[in-house]
Amino acid sequence: MLNPELTLRKLEILLAFMEKQHIGRAAEKLSMSNVSVHRALHSLEEVLRCPLFVHNGRNLNPLPAAETLARYASELVALTRRAVEATRETAGFSNGRMRLGSLYSLTTDFVPRLILGLKQRRPELQIDLSMDSNQNMMAKLQDQHLDAVLLSLKDREQQVAGMEILPLFEDPLYLAAPAHSQAASHFPASGTIDLKTFQKERFVALNEGFATTQGADEAFREAGFTPDTVTRLDDIFSLMNLVQAGVGCAIVPRRISQAYSKGVVFAELDSQYQNRQQIAMVFPRNKERDPDTLSLIAEARMVAKSYRT
Repeated sequence: MLNPELTLRKLEILLAFMEKQHIGRAAEKLSMSNVSVHRALHSLEEVLRCPLFVHNGRNLNPLPAAETLARYASELVALTRRAVEATRETAGFSNGRMRLGSLYSLTTDFVPRLILGLKQRRPELQIDLSMDSNQNMMAKLQDQHLDAVLLSLKDREQQVAGMEILPLFEDPLYLAAPAHSQAASHFPASGTIDLKTFQKERFVALNEGFATTQGADEAFREAGFTPDTVTRLDDIFSLMNLVQAGVGCAIVPRRISQAYSKGVVFAELDSQYQNRQQIAMVFPRNKERDPDTLSLIAEARMVAKSYRT
């Protein structure tokens, strides 16, 4: 069994001394005192029970034994550093890569601003972005296929086992209709709309698992009717393209209106039908002190400020 007094730190001190060949310069490189460096080198002799240096005035001259130890110590310290880096990379910590998941609708504005700001904070960081439904992203996060996700939570105070939740902003639901449709003619010049007015309209919707689907379903239940749903899709941009083409109306979050200023009209649902989306960032609790995650949190908070009304 190795003597517990033989530490990596002492070997690093040995390597610094062998490089500088002077206790004072080694101490300066390590930000240590001369006495601490001298004590560590002397301790190595005690641990190994053999001389490593001879005194030459106030300095030490290394013996062949010290050179042998330094050669192996260099390999050992380098291997240990690689082991630490590989272990943290496997766990997804500070490996220069951020695997970020997001709702499709957040990529119209929020996510681009977030990524630009994050790259300014950490230019070396590689960001892999994937888009999916709430349900699928949470599964990928829990399986460690993603490092953080931007999604909609039903409850602002919702708890997820082993995860930290950072609330960002709330987004109301809007009714979107083709600009020159009969449905659009019922839109008020200002104010909110009564969803019951649109019982006879055709609708397009997202598939199950999307936060917008859940909010829309609850709004229809409150309005007391089941919509005539023409088709269901797996992303909100395809859905909005169908609305723009005149296929039907849709219930969508306000933020998507930023990308469709032409061909589609939007109006906020009355409060009785509202189920505001709680947009949040979710990430593993054991990564809350990771430098990459801390940068992501800081930038997400900055971008979210402009979304709070």
